[in-house]
Amino acid sequence: MNAQPTWLKALLNRRMLICIFTGFSSGLPLFILISLLPAWLRSEGVDLKAIGLFALIQLPFTWKFIWAPLFDRYIPPMGRRRGWLLVTQIALLVSIPLFGKLHPVLDIWTIAYLAAVVAFFSASQDVVIDAYRREILPDAELGLGNVIHVNAYKIAGLIPGSLSLILADHMAWDSVFLITALFMLPGMVMTLLVKEPELKPGRPRTLAAAVVEPFNEFIHRNGWRSALLILAFIFLYKLGDSMAVALATPFYLDMGFSKTEIGLIAKNAGLWPSVIGGLLGGIWMVRLGIHRSLWLFGAVQMLAILGFAWLAVVGHDLLWLGVVIGVEAFGVGLGTAAFVAYIAQTTHPLYTATQFALFTSLAAVPRTFANATTGYLVDMLGWVNFFLLCFVAAIPGMLLLLKIAPWHGKPLATPSIRDPE
Repeated sequence: MNAQPTWLKALLNRRMLICIFTGFSSGLPLFILISLLPAWLRSEGVDLKAIGLFALIQLPFTWKFIWAPLFDRYIPPMGRRRGWLLVTQIALLVSIPLFGKLHPVLDIWTIAYLAAVVAFFSASQDVVIDAYRREILPDAELGLGNVIHVNAYKIAGLIPGSLSLILADHMAWDSVFLITALFMLPGMVMTLLVKEPELKPGRPRTLAAAVVEPFNEFIHRNGWRSALLILAFIFLYKLGDSMAVALATPFYLDMGFSKTEIGLIAKNAGLWPSVIGGLLGGIWMVRLGIHRSLWLFGAVQMLAILGFAWLAVVGHDLLWLGVVIGVEAFGVGLGTAAFVAYIAQTTHPLYTATQFALFTSLAAVPRTFANATTGYLVDMLGWVNFFLLCFVAAIPGMLLLLKIAPWHGKPLATPSIRDPE
């Protein structure tokens, strides 16, 4: 009898340990780019405007679906997933320490090119890791496995965002970048030790097929209308939350909180409730299923936005700051758990890398949209009305659940990794 695993059995298996290593390896290079690199440049006297332009190096994470078909089509030594994983991880291990050999003022363009290279290999590693994780996790463990991956991803940020900065006060920057890069080694060891997922028959036989077939399969799975509904849902489900946190730090400053208060309370109150919310979400999903979790966790995520509106009314209150940030982070942890699991479930096993990259790229668009428009919206509406607007912006994504994953009905069909071909 093949019963559905309990949350404890699902948690205590080798696949969850693999998800810890994949999450850490995936998060480390990105946080080097967005946390450690700007700190290094600013400490060496680089202009803030030039540092701000380095945000553009994140573009490969938005456009990674363009070259993702390469990872579905071609099989290097060690296998389609493990082979490409090792290639990208070696490239990152070699390229990250090169920052320390450059001068931030004299070599700023070289640093920009190197950052683009690191971003490319980091985004490529993400494509392969997402595909690998989808292929090793049975449907019942998708929620928990993806949650563990995401939380390990967040915790990886503590290395370049905390440990590396502390080391920079005691040693040269070239040593700091080398030590930080060495944290890629655990992921490389994992790549060497794990087994390659079973290759599904019918993989794309040409590069053109690897580009075209994933889109054709998705569109013709249930027709254009269903495909557009799924894409709209992926775009809208976290739109309100993305808008609400886009200007979080300026909001806290406007409420009269000092930088020290923000650093000690807001940042700590945000990380760990998010991690706890994600873990609980993954455990609850084993019992609830992904589709009902989208409803329950999405509702918590949406209602948590109203806490910011309340804080805008209350003003400078340290207790409420911690409560509001903690509740919002907990809701985001829950919502992200269900959302990432849904994206994984929606990919077809023959085209995992390409479809997963497409869906996650689309999910990243609201962050760009939020960063571009929220400043203007706050200027027009004020903080209270802005957060109320963010709450309203979360409603369309929830309403789409009536079609995507009705509570008492048949959801839009998604491929199973066990489907015969």
